[in-house]
Amino acid sequence: MSARSGGRDARQKLRSDRTVTYLPSLERGLPYMDLLSPDDLLRLHNISMQILEEIGIEFRDDEAVEMWRAAGAEVTGQRVRIDRNHLLELVAKAPETITVHARNPARTVTLGGRKTIFTPAYGSPNVLDLEGNRRNATIEDFVNFAKLAYQAPAMHMTGGVLCEPMDIAVPKRHLHMNYSLIRYSDKPFMGAVTSRERAEDTVAMAKIVFGDEFVNNNTVMVSLANCNSPLVWDATMLDAVKVYSANNQAMIFAPFVLGGASTPASTVAAVAQLNAEALAGVAFAQLVRPGAPCIYGQWLATVSMKTGAPMAGTPEICHMNMLVGQLARHYKLPWRCSGSNTSSKLVDAQAGYEAARNMYGALIAGANFVLSSTGYLEAALTQSYSKFMLDAEQMVMFYKLGQGIVMSEMDETLDAIRQSEPGSHYLGTEHTLKNFEKAFFTPDLMNHDSFEQWSFAGAKDANIRGRDAAVRALKEYEAPPIDEPIDEELLDFIKRRELVIGDAVL
Repeated sequence: MSARSGGRDARQKLRSDRTVTYLPSLERGLPYMDLLSPDDLLRLHNISMQILEEIGIEFRDDEAVEMWRAAGAEVTGQRVRIDRNHLLELVAKAPETITVHARNPARTVTLGGRKTIFTPAYGSPNVLDLEGNRRNATIEDFVNFAKLAYQAPAMHMTGGVLCEPMDIAVPKRHLHMNYSLIRYSDKPFMGAVTSRERAEDTVAMAKIVFGDEFVNNNTVMVSLANCNSPLVWDATMLDAVKVYSANNQAMIFAPFVLGGASTPASTVAAVAQLNAEALAGVAFAQLVRPGAPCIYGQWLATVSMKTGAPMAGTPEICHMNMLVGQLARHYKLPWRCSGSNTSSKLVDAQAGYEAARNMYGALIAGANFVLSSTGYLEAALTQSYSKFMLDAEQMVMFYKLGQGIVMSEMDETLDAIRQSEPGSHYLGTEHTLKNFEKAFFTPDLMNHDSFEQWSFAGAKDANIRGRDAAVRALKEYEAPPIDEPIDEELLDFIKRRELVIGDAVL
C-alpha cells in the first residue's frame, strides 16, 4: 500500500514540477445542439423584434437617447423603439470573432465562431478562504486569485472583478484591481465598468502597457455591461460602453436574468426578452463606433418560487443557454454565458452537481466566452479558493471534452492490438508506452485511490484537496516579467489618480 502510494506521489510530483502548459482558445470539435427548428427560431427572433418595435427599451441616459434619436429610432422620453431592419443593420457591423491581445503575445486568445475561452468568477464581495472561513474579500485575496488564474492552464483570461477588495475605498478600488490583473498575470483581463471615469482610467492603464495606437486598433480587454432587466439600460453601464467601444475594446452585453422575476416565468419568453435586451446593447455600441467588438450574452438564474432566491444548475438554464447559442449563431455574434455556477454556500455535493450541470449546458450550447468558470459559490456572493482549484482542473477536462475526438488516433492502434494476445493486456505495448500520458486525462485533485490508500494519505475530501492545491500554487507562484518602466508608469498613474480622487470613505 505505501509503496503504491509513494509511486502515485512521485507521479504527482513529476506532473507538478513540469512547466505549466497553457491551453490556447478551445477549437470546438463537438456539434452544436440546436433545440429549435428554423421556423421556431424565426418565431423566437420575431417576438424579440416585436418587443423592441412595439414595447421598446429604456436607455436611461440623455446622451444615449440623443444618439438613438439622431440615428432615426423612435424616442419617447427615455423609451427607445427600434425598427428591426435598423437594428439588424447595426448588429451586423459587430465582428463575428474577436482577438483579445495579451501583454505576452503567447497568451493572446480568439473567441467567436468555433472558438471558446474560459474565465474566472466575477464580482463576489466575500471569499471562502484558505482556512475555510467566509469573510469579506481583501486586495490580498484579489492578488492571490490573479496569481491562481495566471497559473491555471485553461483560464484564458485573468478575469475582472475576481473578488471585491473591501479594504480599499470604492473610488480607488479599480486602480488596484487593474494593476493586479496586469502585474501578476500576462493574460488578457477585464476592465472596470462602475463609472465613466473608472472605465477611462482602465483604458489609460491599458495604453501605458500596450501604447495608444495599439489599443485604438486592437482589442486588449473585455468588459461587462449588465442590462437591468426587464428592458432597462442604465447610465452607468452605458457610460462604460461609450468609453470602451469608442476605444475599440470589447463589451459583453449581458442581461441579468432571474427567470420568473426579471423575466416572465417561461423559458422561451425569458430568452425572447433577454435577446431583445442584448441586441439593443450591441446595436448601441455600433452607434458609438461602427465595428466595435461586442459579445452577446446573459447571466442566467431561475428563481425559486418558494423563497425568491436565485437557483443555479437547473434544467431550464441549460435550455436557455442552448436557445441563446442558437440565436447568437443566427446573428453571427460571439456569445457569453456563465459556467460553474452554484447556489451552494460550501464546496459540497450541491456545488459539484450544479457547477457540472451548468458547465455541460454551456459547452453543449457552444458558448464562446464562459465567465465564472472557477471559484463561484453562493450565487456569486463568494469566491472560494478550494473551488477555484477544483474548477480549474475541471476546466482542463471540459476543454478536452470540447475538442471532440481525433480519428487519426486509429492509425497506430491496429499494431498495438496485434502485439497483445487475446486475454492479455496493453500495458506494456509500444503504443501504450508512447501515448499513456496524453491518451486519457488524469486529474490530480479527484482521488481514485482505494479506500485504504486514501485513508493512509489523510482521508482528505475534495474541499481539503482543493484548499491544499491553492496553498501549493501560491507558494510556487512566479510572477511573469514586466518591463520596469511600464510598471513604474502604472504605479505613478495610480498615485496621481488617487490624489485627484482624494480621501474617500469605504
